[in-house]
Amino acid sequence: MTAPGTATSQDSETVSAVVTAAARAAAGLVPATAELVPGAPVSDPDAVPLPPGAATAVTAGLSGEVSGDVVLVVSADVVEALSNSPVGKLDVAAALRPALEAAAATLGRVRIASERLEEPASALDGLRDKGMFVAVPLLADGEHQATFALQVTVPAARGTQRGSLDLLRHVAMEVTVEIGRTRMTVQELLSLHPGEVVELDRAASAPADLRVNGTLIARGEVVVVDEDFGLRISEIVTDAAAELGTAAI
Repeated sequence: MTAPGTATSQDSETVSAVVTAAARAAAGLVPATAELVPGAPVSDPDAVPLPPGAATAVTAGLSGEVSGDVVLVVSADVVEALSNSPVGKLDVAAALRPALEAAAATLGRVRIASERLEEPASALDGLRDKGMFVAVPLLADGEHQATFALQVTVPAARGTQRGSLDLLRHVAMEVTVEIGRTRMTVQELLSLHPGEVVELDRAASAPADLRVNGTLIARGEVVVVDEDFGLRISEIVTDAAAELGTAAI
């Protein structure tokens, strides 16, 4: 039988490895003059390293297969680069959301929401005493450029949800159909011109995604109905969609 102390140590190592993987995914989308790589993870909230000149932190909530909070602390250089973008001043929280989404994607079916800017120390202090906590410095050529921190909690027992679902049945929600995505640098965006084709990350024969508030609900085939586009559902993806029932499109 594994000793309790050994099990706890193994759990801590597993969480550190998971958070380091999430930090690595986020690092690829944080503006930097050199490639960012994760440093040694830290699990003590009082010993979290901050990058020199830490200017702000983007904080967001996590929900889905795991819940918790994520914080990305960036330097003044990153904030200045986003403020002086060739396409105009960029909102820091919105510009760094893809980095947070990439990190969340490594955790499974997890979404981020309510991203906001906070003072770095306050943002990290807000993660205390909520659950498992790990912070990972992001380094460029050995220099500390940013800090990624994640606090996760065990999802609460779902229990019975019928009452809640019944209350939500008539709430109007935004529904979008996505045929594909791509990612472009600012330089590539500035070089676009009328008539240019932007290639998406999906084959022409692949089904389109039906999303509700950004959550993938179903997939299907794009059709034309009375000169308008529509979607013929071929697959229900989430349990929530199955419980709420298929809506007519």
